Amino acid sequence: MVLYSASAMFFYCIALVLVTSRLFHAEGPNRTLVAAIAAIAVLFHGAALYQAINTPDGQNLSLTNVISLVNWIIALSFTVLMFRLKVMVVVPVVYACSVLSVALLWLVPPSFMLHFELHPEVLVHVVLSLMAYSALMIAALYAIQLALIQNKLKQKKLILSPAIPPLLTVEKQLYHLVIIGVALLSLSLATGFIFLDDMFAEGKGHKAILSIAAWGVYVVMLLQHYRVGCKIRSAVIYTLTGATLLSLAYFGARIVKELIIN
Repeated sequence: MVLYSASAMFFYCIALVLVTSRLFHAEGPNRTLVAAIAAIAVLFHGAALYQAINTPDGQNLSLTNVISLVNWIIALSFTVLMFRLKVMVVVPVVYACSVLSVALLWLVPPSFMLHFELHPEVLVHVVLSLMAYSALMIAALYAIQLALIQNKLKQKKLILSPAIPPLLTVEKQLYHLVIIGVALLSLSLATGFIFLDDMFAEGKGHKAILSIAAWGVYVVMLLQHYRVGCKIRSAVIYTLTGATLLSLAYFGARIVKELIIN
């Protein structure tokens, strides 16, 4: 796993430099080269994850493995869609986070074993949860960029560049991502209630409550948007609040248990 992790970090760093160095250039980054280098990084990252998660004792879904898996899904999504992306400003953030997540995968190896072969329904729930979280984290990145672009426009400091997309384009993509994320989160919650008997058990109830609260925040955001319209500032607040609640639901208790107590 060390070879795969080191290789993934190396190629992610190259992709990061390629994007950052020409981010505000008139022609923007060389997307073909960035996509090719990032694809190699994603492949090595996936190989490292496979070795870290699949063990003789079961599936190791430790905190660091899950964080790295989420980052891998996001990096894969951005790499596959590289030529259709109108929002290149968030790409350096994605690859920088991927470097850190691979480093965590390598350096912090706690364990949290599951046996999906015995409980395939739990695998369905976990996959839906990871996909929902990844989609809504990408939405959070778009929300941050939306706020930055609006702030620059208000201060009349925005530099025209192909790397800076129109405000309405980013806003539209934000809502598309939130809709996808809410659909996946709804399925995740539904499968959790159907397949899991301990959704509200002691030590786990906060996950369900915070996830439901995040779902409620996103639904209110979408209802407001389609009924009366939602200002950009409000959309950003809704999106980041939902992302924070989900992050606390998914990782809050495990950070304390795996990294602080242990």
